[in-house]
Amino acid sequence: MRGRGGIGLLTGLAALVSSEAAQAGAWNLPKGQGEVIVKYEAIRAESYFAADGSRRDLPGGRRDVAVGVFAEYGLSDRLTLQAKGEWQDGRDDYLDYQGLGPIELGVRWQAYRDERNVAAVYVGYAEGGEGRNAGYAPPGAGDSDWEVRLLGGRSFERGFVDLQAARRWRDGLPDEIRADATAGLHLNRDWMVMAQAFGGAADGDGAARWLSLEGAVVRRFGDWRLQAGWRHAVAGRETPAGRGPVIGIWRRF
Repeated sequence: MRGRGGIGLLTGLAALVSSEAAQAGAWNLPKGQGEVIVKYEAIRAESYFAADGSRRDLPGGRRDVAVGVFAEYGLSDRLTLQAKGEWQDGRDDYLDYQGLGPIELGVRWQAYRDERNVAAVYVGYAEGGEGRNAGYAPPGAGDSDWEVRLLGGRSFERGFVDLQAARRWRDGLPDEIRADATAGLHLNRDWMVMAQAFGGAADGDGAARWLSLEGAVVRRFGDWRLQAGWRHAVAGRETPAGRGPVIGIWRRF
């Protein structure tokens, strides 16, 4: 299972505070500034969460590898344009697949900001791809999605907290609610640690539920940043209990 928030992914999604937005969160980029993030995820599962939430063996196991690109650009001091997509390569006991995952385009509006607090609204549209458009669905299932996401953040002297809640209306898959949380701590100018949680639920009795936790370290090299982390599914229903590394490279421009 991959946590796919409004940034998906995502793939998705955290923020650095002060004057530096490192991933899409409630903090907008200044007008005329942009960022590109490339992420590699290699998630494997030997078990899954059954309908009652218990963990059971997954015959043959499952592998989901994705290389994703996320870009954002400040259209104004309150509007940021976002785009993302990914290439997927996966295998389970029944099939092997390769293909383009969902492509998403959206706009984030910063509704409020002061020295410590920020609130924003994101609206996005996604076109389904040949890969998995949802971690609980077979490849190719799902056509198009609309998402509305509320984002709120608070910065501290050496860290930040970012909270997000979303509603996703899906064509070809159940509608979903999602909730993501990120906390970051700056150890010094060049090093930061992050903790994230990605959760959600599909509509319907007995439908999929998921909760994954991720820890990461981020190293800054001027305008470049390198992220290394580990994601682990800790609870769910009708979803694989995946875990594996997440590597990211960020570039401001």
